[in-house]
Amino acid sequence: MEVTSSVYNGSSMMWFFRDRGFDDKSIQGMFRKCRRLEGVHQERASENWAYLRSIGIQERKLPSIVSKCPKILMLGLNEKIVPMVECLKTLGSKPNEVTSAIAKFPHLLSHSVEEKLCPLLAFFQAMGIPDKRLGKMILLNPRLISYSIETKLTEIVNFFASLGLDKDGMIGKIFVRNPFIMGYSIDKRLRPTSQFLKSIGLTELELQVVAVNFPEVLSRDVNKVLEPNYAYLKKCGFNDRQIVSLVVGFPPILIKSIQNSLEPKIKFLLDVMGRQIDEVIDYPCFFRHGLKREIEVRHRVLKKRNLNCSLSEMLECNKKKFFLKFGLLDGYALSNQVSSQS
Repeated sequence: MEVTSSVYNGSSMMWFFRDRGFDDKSIQGMFRKCRRLEGVHQERASENWAYLRSIGIQERKLPSIVSKCPKILMLGLNEKIVPMVECLKTLGSKPNEVTSAIAKFPHLLSHSVEEKLCPLLAFFQAMGIPDKRLGKMILLNPRLISYSIETKLTEIVNFFASLGLDKDGMIGKIFVRNPFIMGYSIDKRLRPTSQFLKSIGLTELELQVVAVNFPEVLSRDVNKVLEPNYAYLKKCGFNDRQIVSLVVGFPPILIKSIQNSLEPKIKFLLDVMGRQIDEVIDYPCFFRHGLKREIEVRHRVLKKRNLNCSLSEMLECNKKKFFLKFGLLDGYALSNQVSSQS
């Protein structure tokens, strides 16, 4: 009788999925991923599906969400799903933040509010992360709820503490700025990148500045990204200390595309603007600005008026302030025209 019931439910769920546009290959994949799915009553699956639609998840996105986590259809609605959704709503400030988090990581709903979410919130609050930032962080990277506090998050905190970042809430600031950094392996990614930065001459304090201001650098592959960018800067003629100044002043210089960002900007700086490459040492954020929309446009305006200025004076302000600074408000329309033509 039990076997017959299981077979019946499996057949019932097969039709449930087919009615919602799943092909047989996807259905079989979900059954392999979650073997208990065959024993789920269609009524429960339908109820959970309808609830997910009711909280704002679009019908067209539901198949993708369910394919990632078929278990979502067998969870107790009022025991598991609703409490988690209601709790997540208190963390978000925008209507679609919770549904976006569920779409990114549907397994979020399979975790317990009391056993996983509350301890996670307490862990981050103890680090001095404000509640408003805390909610944004978890909804941006909902996978955080799946990490073990003892064996994953605490180790990450200890690693950053070993870099001298265990004061003034700096580790919390890193997590808020880049919640995804907690997902990387210490031994395979974070430690090699920090060691590389030290090897090119960054002091402990400079490494801390980079980690706090742009932690994404620590999450990039040394061999595939950091070393090639460093080699390119050396090829351009920068010495070791100058490269350190560039990295501290604008950390993304080590992860920006050479072909699509660094090379075209340096070529324009030298060949078109007629400037010396050393000028970017005084203003590393030169590489932050868009070539077409900012650097080229402002250079043309200044050249037309025969005006000279430093890179920082040229770029470290918005468009209106740029024209105010040089008394060129009449050129504001010209700039817009040049921008639209480029």
